[in-house]
Amino acid sequence: MKFTIQKVDIVDVLSKVQGLAGRKSNLASTSNVLIRAGESEISIAATDLETGFEGFYPAKVESEGSLAINARKFFEIVRDFPSAEVRISEIDNHWIEIGNKNVEYHIVGMNPEEFPDIPKLDSVTFFEMPSSALKTMIERSMIIGTGDDKRAHIIGVYFETLQKDEKTLVRMVTTDGSRLSTVDHFCPEDASMPDFGSVLIPKKGLSEVNKFLESEGTVRVGLKDNHFIVKKEAETIIIRLLEGEFPRYSDIIQKSEGHRIVIDRQTFLMMLKRMSILSSEHYRSVIFHFSKGKLVVNSTNPDIGESKEEIPIEFEGAPIEVAFNPRYFIDAANAIDEANVLVHIVDGEKPCFLEPENDKTYLNVIMPMRI
Repeated sequence: MKFTIQKVDIVDVLSKVQGLAGRKSNLASTSNVLIRAGESEISIAATDLETGFEGFYPAKVESEGSLAINARKFFEIVRDFPSAEVRISEIDNHWIEIGNKNVEYHIVGMNPEEFPDIPKLDSVTFFEMPSSALKTMIERSMIIGTGDDKRAHIIGVYFETLQKDEKTLVRMVTTDGSRLSTVDHFCPEDASMPDFGSVLIPKKGLSEVNKFLESEGTVRVGLKDNHFIVKKEAETIIIRLLEGEFPRYSDIIQKSEGHRIVIDRQTFLMMLKRMSILSSEHYRSVIFHFSKGKLVVNSTNPDIGESKEEIPIEFEGAPIEVAFNPRYFIDAANAIDEANVLVHIVDGEKPCFLEPENDKTYLNVIMPMRI
């Protein structure tokens, strides 16, 4: 096997697959990438046994074949290679030569037949959506992490298709038990939209997908044989779905009668960041005091001290005092790109809703804490 490739054609993808190849698995071979050379292109594959990637790139192929090489070392060699072209060839016993006239590496590879199979899925029903829209959905879903929890509905993102206001949409829902978010994407009226029902997709798989999504263009999304597939023109990512049940969330996102308060996002965000300075593992909550014309936030930590800040708001009615983890509001506000956020509060016991003032495709539900 021997081929020459332009450094610029593969250095970016080698960087992006480090998350897959660097993840611990039961097989040492997953720390490698599999490279296959065909007539006029090569393919690069990586997997952590749950998420698989394969992409195709142009190359000058002198002899066809396949090899497996450590993903991290191969990336570092290509990244710092001094010329635009990189020549790669397999020698005896899976040794790999990488170089040109002036630079030469000899790297021990592995038997490519030992590389785990990435599922080959045929007859997949896809639907198309903007790459930027899927990227936004994933990034907004990723603000809710998993911690050490291993339950499927915590480590997974609930993905479903449904009808709303006579329109078809895809929705991602995430929760950690203390907060929940929904992110929607409305499909064009003329789109051919398959009914996928609902599935649980691992968050770590979606985080790998996000690395390959761009602000322009489209991607195709499909489901087949317990796998979630995202396909670009020359690259495909396949994620094995989780088994488990997601909590019934429809009642949770229904807003009761309460107070709708519009707040400047940056003002609200910076106030919460200042109040969270005194937070610690044992003292995470801050007290929100909603009263006529103002919101007062208090933070108290017996081990450090206390702080207090006030901002003006439009609020009428009986005062409300409630404790929240400020980190949840900070995460949600950081994922909003509008000037104002809308806070919907009912009382000191019901959850608080946070969303952009005008964009109704993104909603955060935050549970109160005990005072």
